[in-house]
Amino acid sequence: MTSTHAFWLAGRQVTGEDSFDVTSPWDGRVVGTVSVPTDAQIEGAVAAAYAVRDEFAATPAHVRAAALDHVSRRLVERTEEIARLISAENGKPMKWARGEVGRAVSVFRFAAEEARRFNGGEAQRLDTDLGGQGRLAFTRRFPKGVVLGIAPFNFPLNLCAHKIAPAIAAGAPIILKPAPATPLSGLIIGDLLAETELPAGSWSILPVPNDKMPALVQDERLPVISFTGSEKVGYAIMDSVPRKHCTLELGGNGAAVVLADFASDEDLDWAASRIATFSNYQGGQSCISVQRVIADASVYDRLLPRIVAAVETQVTGDPNDDATDVGPLVSEDAAKRVETWVDEAVAAGAALITGGKRDGASYAPTVLTDVPADVTLSCEEVFGPVLTVQKVDGEAAAFAAVNDSKYGLQAGVFTHDLQTAFRAHRALEVGGVVVGDVPSYRADQMPYGGVKQSGVGREGVKFAMDDYTYERVMVLTGITL
Repeated sequence: MTSTHAFWLAGRQVTGEDSFDVTSPWDGRVVGTVSVPTDAQIEGAVAAAYAVRDEFAATPAHVRAAALDHVSRRLVERTEEIARLISAENGKPMKWARGEVGRAVSVFRFAAEEARRFNGGEAQRLDTDLGGQGRLAFTRRFPKGVVLGIAPFNFPLNLCAHKIAPAIAAGAPIILKPAPATPLSGLIIGDLLAETELPAGSWSILPVPNDKMPALVQDERLPVISFTGSEKVGYAIMDSVPRKHCTLELGGNGAAVVLADFASDEDLDWAASRIATFSNYQGGQSCISVQRVIADASVYDRLLPRIVAAVETQVTGDPNDDATDVGPLVSEDAAKRVETWVDEAVAAGAALITGGKRDGASYAPTVLTDVPADVTLSCEEVFGPVLTVQKVDGEAAAFAAVNDSKYGLQAGVFTHDLQTAFRAHRALEVGGVVVGDVPSYRADQMPYGGVKQSGVGREGVKFAMDDYTYERVMVLTGITL
């Protein structure tokens, strides 16, 4: 019989009155049973976090850094176990699950480093104006208060890490809500934090059901909300709490642009390989997976067959098999939605080049061309292993095609020309431009986030710490400078 996983309330492992099963998207087996916190337990976590906020903000940097270093080391030691857990509850192939653990290792390490150097303060002389003679301003950052972190299912460990690690580094208590489909990976972070000396109440990990979240979101003791997930839910949260600080990472429909100068056989093989891999990794369930390829007319006819061939080499199947590249989507409903969108596009005149078949929760890696601009697949984030390829004439048309979207998370630009790279950086309405590669590249220490309906604010450890804190100025008077 599967044991029930407890959750973490103010650093203590407890259980509630109800529970739910976590099942594998691949074969439907029960991976674990998770206890659900009661209303009183949720209130206890919020009250504990609110009560400890001043103490935690004043915790010495070495204490917070040591805790973060500890989690990073322990993730390394338990990599294989945690990767298998991610794969089991999420359906992610093992090669990508191991990579996710490695990224979480880095996130906690970066956070430990930032905890040691963050908030050293900045001095500013004020006697640059007559009225400021003898005065010195000293500015430091202080936590805004308790953070409510809401994580998605697609990176169930690393995106939990991106909520928890910056909060601890900045001295802000955090209550983390992992995704209902994938809570086990988030809960395991609690196992590791419980081995540290962080103050009680400084962190809780609560698998709160979605229908209980409105009250938690609106609680005035939680002034900061960091959410990663769907556009609909993210904006509903922001609209419901207009006076709170909200960081929203809401996804996109990532474009990879292949320009005329990227034209050698070696160039096109590289571009096709990267596009095929990163339109399908994580089953396409990544905010920065390649959904759109925008190719200059001069390379289109040579690039398209290379992309199709590379996509068809992607190994699909059992995520437990180390050879598997593409596993199932998170649920059969998710795969059915992707199927509906592709079928709609084909019915409207799109050409299905490869793929287009569903088997339960799995959807075959798919490539389409000639996709009408007004179908759902062109306008929304597919969040599945589906790729569209279009032909354009010239750089300006390519950049305009990228910008012809309500989203603006990241874009990839395949070019060798430095001037073109800087023009792309200026012209593309996205949060990140990756030159020479797909939009799916993310370094966990860099600022990550989008514009337009891809969200507000930035993840990336230091940049999340900035979001969780505010500047407070102290003016010293009678200072001889």
